[in-house]
Amino acid sequence: MALRCVLAVLALVGATLAGSDVTELKVEVVSTPEGCTVKSKNGDMLTMHYTGTLDDGHKFDSSYDRDQPFTFQLGAGQVIKGWDEGLVDMCVGEKRKLVIPSSLGYGERGAGNVIPPHATLHFEVELINIGDSPPTTNVFKEIDADKDNMLSREEVSEYLKKQMVPSDGAEISEDIKQMLESHDKLVEEIFQHEDKDKNGFISHEEFSGPKHDEL
Repeated sequence: MALRCVLAVLALVGATLAGSDVTELKVEVVSTPEGCTVKSKNGDMLTMHYTGTLDDGHKFDSSYDRDQPFTFQLGAGQVIKGWDEGLVDMCVGEKRKLVIPSSLGYGERGAGNVIPPHATLHFEVELINIGDSPPTTNVFKEIDADKDNMLSREEVSEYLKKQMVPSDGAEISEDIKQMLESHDKLVEEIFQHEDKDKNGFISHEEFSGPKHDEL
């Protein structure tokens, strides 16, 4: 099951809810292929394999477990800041280890039951491909079921559930089970960040996730 849209929406939470952690991002280059001529830069579409763990070694997510790499646009705020900053100047085939402080991750709130508050995140990443095409998915339109250009809590809730639960009846992984258990909290965290005028809805202008200017 593709989790790109879910991760893009969750990145909204991490983008502005950073805690008081002031430690710096640590980037370790594990291996680099020979003959690297093209390196990643802001605006590129990166396709990554990754495994994410906490300080205690608990694995909270892995694209390897799903056998499906993750694609996003670097520097566009579609992922946590630690990724946007730690995956620049990377070669296809290169592997890195990232240690991301909570200030560049999910901050003082965490992400439901999956990421605890003030968590330092550890990622082992591998760059699979670099592309130059912007994402075509308009997440706002996909969430906006009644097409009124406003996102309600119910619409965000239903969208997240559809993205998390496999449509083919496949077994749900443990990390997704944890997300489902903390589903209501995730919705509220998204609204705390995105609903800037606090009217109970997220407008197209307020929404900072993947969208097109044309509605």
